[in-house]
This record gives sequence, C-alpha cells and structure tokens, in this order.
Amino acid sequence: MSRQSVGYFEGTDPKLLTGLICLGCDTFPVSNGFDSHGRHVRSVHEGSRFDLLVAYLHKIFAPAGAVTTYQDIFHVCRIYEMPLLVEVPREMHEDATRVLGGELPDFVTLVDPSEALDAARKILQS
Repeated sequence: MSRQSVGYFEGTDPKLLTGLICLGCDTFPVSNGFDSHGRHVRSVHEGSRFDLLVAYLHKIFAPAGAVTTYQDIFHVCRIYEMPLLVEVPREMHEDATRVLGGELPDFVTLVDPSEALDAARKILQS
C-alpha cells in the first residue's frame, strides 16, 4: 500500500506534520502563490493530487488583488477530490464560514488547531 500524501501551506504546525509522518503519510509544502512555500496549489493535477490539503484560514483567504483566491483552491480541491482541512480556532468557525462565502463545500472541514491531527486522521481513514 502506498503512503498517503498531505499537502500543507506555510505555517502549518510542525507537531501536526510530525503526527502525520507518524501516521505513515508523506507531507509536501504547497504555495498559495504569495509565499513561494512549495509547489503552487494551482499546479496540482490528477497525477500529483494530495489525499489531504491542510491550511490555516489566512493562507487560503487572499488579500484583494492576489493571484490565487480561496475559490481557486476550492476549485482545485473539487476537481481532484481533495479534502481541505482549514485550521481555525473553534470560536471563529462561524466567522470563517462567512468569510469563505457563507456555506462551505462538503470537502472543506474547519477544525480547531488543537484537534487538527485527530481530524486529519479521520479524513485520511475514510
């Protein structure tokens, strides 16, 4: 069985990344186009898709005039059937949902950062 792959945006908690490695996943840096952190998220294709994509809200919600928007990231996730785990403090979930268009697609999961590894495990096991 091949290892699962997890793409992560800059700033992802090293403890989460270490936990993913311990679960048997490979982790790969992904760029939002602003930070040049890794492979640009818009360059993902069928042969390079991830089993999970992880980001803090501020890494997918771009400032006005940015090249890549959260809608672009949602599109990539929808097309290549990649779940997106967005780390947002629990008390801000309602605000985050509003900022991301009011209704989240079924492949997007908001999670408190303290629960991110458990949420990732559940997504990867499904």
